Amino acid sequence: MINPETTFLFIIEVIGTVAFAISGIRLAAAKSFDWFGAYVVGLVTAIGGGTLRDILLDIPVFWMQTWWYLAVTGLSLALVILFQKILVHTRVLFIFDTIGLALFVVIGIQKSLNVGYPMWVAVTMGIITGAFGGMLRDILLNNEPLLFKKDIYATACFIGGIIYWIALGAGLAMPWPGILCAATVIITRILAVQLGLSLPVLSEAFTDSENTPHPSDHIKS
Repeated sequence: MINPETTFLFIIEVIGTVAFAISGIRLAAAKSFDWFGAYVVGLVTAIGGGTLRDILLDIPVFWMQTWWYLAVTGLSLALVILFQKILVHTRVLFIFDTIGLALFVVIGIQKSLNVGYPMWVAVTMGIITGAFGGMLRDILLNNEPLLFKKDIYATACFIGGIIYWIALGAGLAMPWPGILCAATVIITRILAVQLGLSLPVLSEAFTDSENTPHPSDHIKS
């Protein structure tokens, strides 16, 4: 008998994989990567967060259980090649990245709860699942990771996770907590961009490289 919850998670994981893979491949194309290089960046973006999540949860790594995710990344590469004139727009890239982020937060939370972890761990795993792949993508492309900038990225994952927690506590059955969580992540990111919202930087004084202390300074002194 087909398990509706397992089917739901698989469907949103595939959709999230496509969305994140396209965002990674599109950014790789902007750096003039060849097809293979773009595929690798797309794959890392799509599976990076889930891989770290499964290792931390001590469960089988999801993409090693089926070839679907490798194939879906290949399909994403084909879509970027065929529709590059449409996907070249920054707004389209933002949409795919945000959808992937939202869906992967839901997946991270639900998988953590399924193996018996408490809700605070599940929210943390949701953030890791959503944000870590994008961080690896930015590192591979030699970009400053969005996760470490003032952009509302991991914060959106956290807010979505809290909404999931509240919905679950209110007695809502799946898929409603997941739907509300994903919608919250998407709306939070869109509002942050539209309204120019961002987290404050730690201190402007540290942006001056001449005043920034180096870990080895105490050795030299």
